[in-house]
Amino acid sequence: MTQEENRLGKKIVTLRTAHHLSAQDLADRCSCELSVIEDLESGKAPASLAPLIKITRALGVRLGTLMDDDEDFGPAYINEDQMVEVERVKSLQTANDGHDLSYFSLAAGRPSRHMDPFIITVDPKGETDHELVGHEGEEWLYGMEGCIEIEYGKEIYILHPGESIYYDSIVPHQVRAHDGQKAKFLACVYTPL
Repeated sequence: MTQEENRLGKKIVTLRTAHHLSAQDLADRCSCELSVIEDLESGKAPASLAPLIKITRALGVRLGTLMDDDEDFGPAYINEDQMVEVERVKSLQTANDGHDLSYFSLAAGRPSRHMDPFIITVDPKGETDHELVGHEGEEWLYGMEGCIEIEYGKEIYILHPGESIYYDSIVPHQVRAHDGQKAKFLACVYTPL
């Protein structure tokens, strides 16, 4: 992966060095392994929501700061032509469960926001074991196409098109495709600083 393709890793390095932190210092602040920080910075590992939230909290920035491509302070307007789904971050999920998640940010370029809205497509690639992970914040999901499954603590919710769910992210959870079908949903993630 070229440095241009690894914008996320480059942003983590930039923010970390701006805070005069070594990779080990950041890992200590995040309570994670040094290899997690190094792999994210180098682009060797796909981004995962739980460590990214820990990193943003340790660096005092929003989740969107790491994921946005530019920093325009005006409104984030997305026109019909831009609504063609593009892949923003591969596998931004709470665990690697054999599904591909493609993200389209609906607020890219809006650095002062407190919410991160996305249109997410889940393309199941097979069933594997999965781990539930919690993180600070709240999430709201709205089904658009197909069905998604939300495992939240000890409960499982099936979200059909036109249905929504709102939950505290601190409870261990995972979002995945239901019954091996491709699905699309609107998600809004709030992570406090």
